Amino acid sequence: MPLVRFDLIEGRDEHSVRKLLDAAHHAMVQAFGVPERDRYQIVTQHPASEMMIEDTGLGFERSKDVVVVSVTSKQRTEEQKQKFYQLLVKELGEQCGIEPNDIMISVVTNGNADWSFGYGKAQFLTGEL
Repeated sequence: MPLVRFDLIEGRDEHSVRKLLDAAHHAMVQAFGVPERDRYQIVTQHPASEMMIEDTGLGFERSKDVVVVSVTSKQRTEEQKQKFYQLLVKELGEQCGIEPNDIMISVVTNGNADWSFGYGKAQFLTGEL
């Protein structure tokens, strides 16, 4: 936890995807202070015709390298979120060559009762986590 989903335009190979996941996890550990093995990441690659990612009128262009990152997490501070945004853009740029204008991030917050990591238990509520 957090659960991180990546939507990409298809065409990235396994090595490129792994670099992207590792870079994103590094940013998550640094910004949110999660443990190294607190890693839940899902990648979906789409045909280019199935992704329309514009700029909300901000005036920048997207390329075929666009990445949409959706994070579902317990509450984080505004400072943690801003640090994550900055670190993720830095890591994806340095490790994967993805330009800052090609990275869109959304964080959705939920609570302790909204997570079960297995065995039909809400581990945040039972005290296991």
